[in-house]
Amino acid sequence: MAISGTSVSDLWLSSIQLGYRVTTEHTSDKTDQHLANEPVFVDAENAKVAKGWRRVAYLTMAGISFVLGVGGALLPGLPATPFLLLSSYFLIRSSPRLNKKLKQSRVFGPILVDWQDHGGVKGRVKVSAIAAVLLTLAFTIYATKYSATFTCIVVALAVIGIVVICRLPVVNRD
Repeated sequence: MAISGTSVSDLWLSSIQLGYRVTTEHTSDKTDQHLANEPVFVDAENAKVAKGWRRVAYLTMAGISFVLGVGGALLPGLPATPFLLLSSYFLIRSSPRLNKKLKQSRVFGPILVDWQDHGGVKGRVKVSAIAAVLLTLAFTIYATKYSATFTCIVVALAVIGIVVICRLPVVNRD
């Protein structure tokens, strides 16, 4: 089913951003005043935790997203960052303790902290992710003897992944 005027990357990015952006506020206090389009982020420490079957479903989706994120670091055409963000989204709502451990991870933690606390990723993370997708794609095309159809599918998936990565907001902090 296609939604007219909406690209796949727009839908993907919107679904990730919905995990952290709640609403836009205006206050009379000038020190806390938000701009009209500035998002307000979910407080991951105090987020409402699901119970029962919903918690099980969220934990399952977090696990699947995490595996896809790790796979995205190793496979061409599959971006890691969006899946890690999606995994954190589900963990916030099912197991804040596991989300905290994920955020403290030496490998994945900095990306999640930048997204949850600052609303984006560092520019070097975007460049590294795009470079990894391109290098893996080039190696896959060079080293394998797949059909032209399969190669086109892999290239198309890589392009979608790169578009999603390019559309992630950039955090300008050290």
